[in-house]
Amino acid sequence: MTGASVNLTAADGFVFPAYVVRPDGSPRGGIVVLQEIFGVNAHIRAVADGYAAQGYLAIAPSTFSRVQPGVELGYTPEDVAAGVRLKAAVEGLPAPGVLQDVQAAVNMAAEAGPVGVVGYCWGGLLTWRVAGLLAGIHAAVPYYGGGMTTPTEIARQPRCPVLAHFGDQDHAIPLEGVQAFRAAHAGVQVEIYNAQHGFNCDHRAAFNADAAALARERSLAFFAQHLQR
Repeated sequence: MTGASVNLTAADGFVFPAYVVRPDGSPRGGIVVLQEIFGVNAHIRAVADGYAAQGYLAIAPSTFSRVQPGVELGYTPEDVAAGVRLKAAVEGLPAPGVLQDVQAAVNMAAEAGPVGVVGYCWGGLLTWRVAGLLAGIHAAVPYYGGGMTTPTEIARQPRCPVLAHFGDQDHAIPLEGVQAFRAAHAGVQVEIYNAQHGFNCDHRAAFNADAAALARERSLAFFAQHLQR
């Protein structure tokens, strides 16, 4: 099981890299891993490695490539500021923008079977969006998707099963918004943890090992349930 960078081509012809990890043996499906605002860095590659170790073809597309190639940030205040600027630039692209890059990753993942999408922070927001907008997704798992609980995003309707993870101490996602999201989407499995924003990332001070382990257990069970051939 070895990860490698491969080039994908979106529907508009844009070529961009993705970190791809193939499992040992026949894959049980595909997982697209959507990055935080820090690029496809060591943490995101480790997440992809973890899903590949569970038997999935894992693909982490670089969703910053349309505005800046080769982004790989850490978690200092300067890195956060740079990531926020890059996210804003991508969000400002004309539609469909980066969604067509995610679709290209989904299409590649589909070579392995049914496809799930998991995303963190900004990637969690993208995961929520693509659950309702893109084709070929069988399950979606957003982690603390910043912006998911705004009225505009709450109004979206997913077209696949969704499991959403939130922390009750998230400075970026007020708990009132999470409750409004849950009330509006009875069909979405919403799990709330005694944790901060970024609790899954062991490179951040907000890392919460217990919450991360429980969320991963639930995510793996969710994918196992919905990514059946």
